[in-house]
Amino acid sequence: MAQPQNSNFDFLSKHDELLAQLGATAERAFISDPNTTLIKVRQLGEALAQDIASKIGIPLDDQNRQIDLLNQIHQYINLDRNVLDTFHFIRKVGNQAAHDFTSSTHRDAKKALRNVWALSIWFHKNFGGDKAKNFKAGAFIEPTDPSEEVRRLEERIQTLERVRQKESQRLKVAQALNEAEAKKAVAQKQRADKMASEREIWETLAQETEFRLAKISQEFENNNKQAAEDFEQLPEKEKTEFLSKISQSTLDLSEAETRLLIDQQLINVGWQADTENLRFSKGARPEVNICKAIAEWPTASGPADYVLFDGLTPVAVIEAKKQSKNVYGAIDQAKRYAKGFDDKNIAAIKDSYGEQGKYKVPLTFATNGRPYFKQLEQESGIWFLDVREPTNQRRALQGWYKPEEIREYLSHSIKESEQHLSAMGFDYDFTLRPYQIDAIRAVENSIQQGEQTALVAMATGTGKTKTCIALVYRLLKSDRFRRILFLVDRSALGEQAADDFNETRMENLNTFTDIFGLEDLKSAKPDTDTKVHIATVQGMVKRILYSNNIEDRPSIGQYDCIVVDECHRGYLIDREMSDTEVQFRDQADYISKYRSVIEYFDAYKIGLTATPALHTSQIFGNPVYSYSYTEAVVDGFLIDHKPPVRIITKLAQDKIKYEVNDEVAIYDAQTKQINFFNTPDELEFDVAKFNRSVITKNFNRAIIKHLIEKDYIDPYQEAKTLVFCVTDKHADMVVELFKAVCDEYHGEIEDDAIQKITGQTDKPLEKIKYYKNDRLPNIAVTVDLLTTGIDVPKITNLVFLRRVNSRILFEQMLGRATRRCDDIGKETFNIFDAVDIYDKLQATSSMKPVATDPKLTFTKLETELTHSTDDNFTELARDQFLAKL
Repeated sequence: MAQPQNSNFDFLSKHDELLAQLGATAERAFISDPNTTLIKVRQLGEALAQDIASKIGIPLDDQNRQIDLLNQIHQYINLDRNVLDTFHFIRKVGNQAAHDFTSSTHRDAKKALRNVWALSIWFHKNFGGDKAKNFKAGAFIEPTDPSEEVRRLEERIQTLERVRQKESQRLKVAQALNEAEAKKAVAQKQRADKMASEREIWETLAQETEFRLAKISQEFENNNKQAAEDFEQLPEKEKTEFLSKISQSTLDLSEAETRLLIDQQLINVGWQADTENLRFSKGARPEVNICKAIAEWPTASGPADYVLFDGLTPVAVIEAKKQSKNVYGAIDQAKRYAKGFDDKNIAAIKDSYGEQGKYKVPLTFATNGRPYFKQLEQESGIWFLDVREPTNQRRALQGWYKPEEIREYLSHSIKESEQHLSAMGFDYDFTLRPYQIDAIRAVENSIQQGEQTALVAMATGTGKTKTCIALVYRLLKSDRFRRILFLVDRSALGEQAADDFNETRMENLNTFTDIFGLEDLKSAKPDTDTKVHIATVQGMVKRILYSNNIEDRPSIGQYDCIVVDECHRGYLIDREMSDTEVQFRDQADYISKYRSVIEYFDAYKIGLTATPALHTSQIFGNPVYSYSYTEAVVDGFLIDHKPPVRIITKLAQDKIKYEVNDEVAIYDAQTKQINFFNTPDELEFDVAKFNRSVITKNFNRAIIKHLIEKDYIDPYQEAKTLVFCVTDKHADMVVELFKAVCDEYHGEIEDDAIQKITGQTDKPLEKIKYYKNDRLPNIAVTVDLLTTGIDVPKITNLVFLRRVNSRILFEQMLGRATRRCDDIGKETFNIFDAVDIYDKLQATSSMKPVATDPKLTFTKLETELTHSTDDNFTELARDQFLAKL
């Protein structure tokens, strides 16, 4: 069968005849059978995905579902959101057509054809190579729609029905209705005849078409195999550059096509939208209890592209631009339309906005359909400006608000909430320390100054969680924020946070959750009444970046505040990935997706950490408040650590020699003045190579035997020990060796006294609770699960059997033992260093011992305090004096 000369998909034949044939077949079936068009469109989408997979090194097999293949491609090259959404739209409408044979309409089929055409052009430009040089797509040739006249008459009838309910001249309107109904019947007959005629032609060609498709599909598979082999032969640099180019490319859309894209985006969040049919000139008007986007609404300076109506109330003006146009500046045009909005066709507008009430619509948006890119900030995203206050600033959003979110936003008075917040005291059922109150006030001041982010740096063990709970409580009680996302990066921290919110009594003996609704990690989507939702970074990455259903993706307004616990995260190379829902390629990939989640929501961002890193300040800015480890030790809220015990081993056959008590001397008069916030996290040395050398039984037995024989560690004492290992298997070995050495030295020992707690452990969250609250286990052996955020005050001994090259991770490890525990008389904590990690990282670490010399007497310190002429020495002596107290 000859391919139509005017097919929109001719250019695909340069890649493979199957692709062009599927597109042409979809077009040919349009008039007689829109259902078949949708199925063929889906098949073209599947073929494009398979072709792409073969060209980027993703293996194909007969079991590949389209949804799984799209997820693989997206994880591999991070597809532009519009590209991915278009793939999914085509997949879903095609699936629906395959399972529901009668509901497909010509309008649906035309929309699908347009979408797969735009996707084909994107594919051709990115994967066509020399074939796509100087390619110009031209305009989309729309197929003749036999249902258009029927739809026009149906809309006319609906308009007359609405008018009849209001008009006094009902007889005249009824007559017009009868005429329209008669014309509609004629149009339906003509449409049926046209479809029947086309169906006869299609049926005679269909068998030949299917035979041809089957024949060339084998050639398509062979071409894909060859493409996969060709990709594998490319140098790694070329592969990386090629994949990076694809991830940055987006759909090339005209202004009209951009409007179709905007239609779908608005529909996805709950607005009625149809730029071709739901427009003012075709009789579209606002209706009670219906949220709709009406296109081409008249204003004093020309028609607005869209006006959003919440029922009868105009709430926003949208200016749509061609993809190549600046969006930031288009807000000015939207403001002009908001001023000149024509309200003659609706009930009188009750409110006016801005200075002297010059705006009739309170919110303005502008977009060119491109997803937000930081590198092209003013040419991408959805720019937004609330014109009610002249000092409001325009900002870029990553999606559209739902109708109910706009409703809540407009009904909320920020000024009243902030006045309430400023007047609130700190009289709660638990006592906040002075520095905790200072931290809370610093964040609240940042909010009131109109900032969008705040970073709080507080040393591990100084009560960030209690500070956070009090802050969140105040922000909700004052009604400054409506719903807060509490974001953690692992389920253990989420469980612990949920326990803290459930147990903390705020006022009149009521717990936080007695007053405000909270949903924990089990809930993917918060209920309307939920005030705090705890979620993991991995879970949010999955919902935002890898959601199979666009409707399941959270809206940008679902939360108006995000609190990120342990926001320094970014040392993935040194971490277990055991409890994640999404895997990350490397540290940069994790930080990129982590940042994408945080910046996706139109929300105020609060970061909490003990160890700020460079990427932390890039997201949250410089700290609005800091409270260091040294300050906490001097103030008596944390405990100091002794200089580490360095255990040096030399393996010579089975004989082991070791030196002990190699104390590291620390002296830095500037401890409290050093700014670590921009210190690079990763240091240059080969951690993996070094760690492989310590996973030997002889080495580990020597270390453990020394610790037990010298009574550095005693599993019968109340003081607990935490051991850091390289891998899960290494942890198993260490547990076995500890039990064997303890049994040899102490006699019988309880099996639960020494336990592995890693992501591979059976029910690790329960094990963590036992470690924290019960006598056993006394010695916990971990890899990464207990390195951060876990609060066990009885930890007194830290044993390092692994190296890391991350300052952040190292300080988090040290932070496990800094908490006071007066119940067991804990005054300092001990570090046993078998891998020289302390010496490697001490130059960049902020957690140096305050009292550097255990033998330093009070008399000596008194002399330094009273006779030193150097302010730095005097300050150091004061801090050491207080620390020894």
